[in-house]
Amino acid sequence: MSRIGNQIIEIPAGVKVDVKTDHVSVNGPKGTLNTPIHAGIQVTVENNAIKVSRTSEEKNVKSSHGLIRSLLKNSVMGITTGFTRNLELHGVGYRAQKKGETLVMNLGFSHEIILNIPKDVVVQCTEPTKILVTGIDKQRVGQMASDIRSQKPPEPYKGKGIRYAGEKVRRKAGKAGKK
Repeated sequence: MSRIGNQIIEIPAGVKVDVKTDHVSVNGPKGTLNTPIHAGIQVTVENNAIKVSRTSEEKNVKSSHGLIRSLLKNSVMGITTGFTRNLELHGVGYRAQKKGETLVMNLGFSHEIILNIPKDVVVQCTEPTKILVTGIDKQRVGQMASDIRSQKPPEPYKGKGIRYAGEKVRRKAGKAGKK
């Protein structure tokens, strides 16, 4: 039995939930998100709460029960508060700036790294070494933050690279000197 899937989702004021046969549409102050529903999963809205239940006990239905509930919870949270990821650039001369719809980063290479920013994600450079990624879709925000981080992940010897805010990088000692 899925413990996550059986929990109800409270619907805040100003949020409208519309259940269709193959997806659930959630409208709110920040926008609209659609969440697909697998066959065998039933979503009902009553008393300002969303309840997710399954219609059969097949393995694939049981495995997607908690997933659908989590996706719906993320949709409700996304359109009310949104999601953010903070990134930090560590290294001499590392900096980032936003130019139009692109993010331009200098990461110690001989060339600049240019990333296109999707329309549903907002990227801000609060400082030359800090990047803030925000949006209403948790998956899209995390994917964009991961794409930025993958351009220069932190390395273990000097700790240079792009890391999430608060991320700890395990440091290695390096080579021992001659005797």
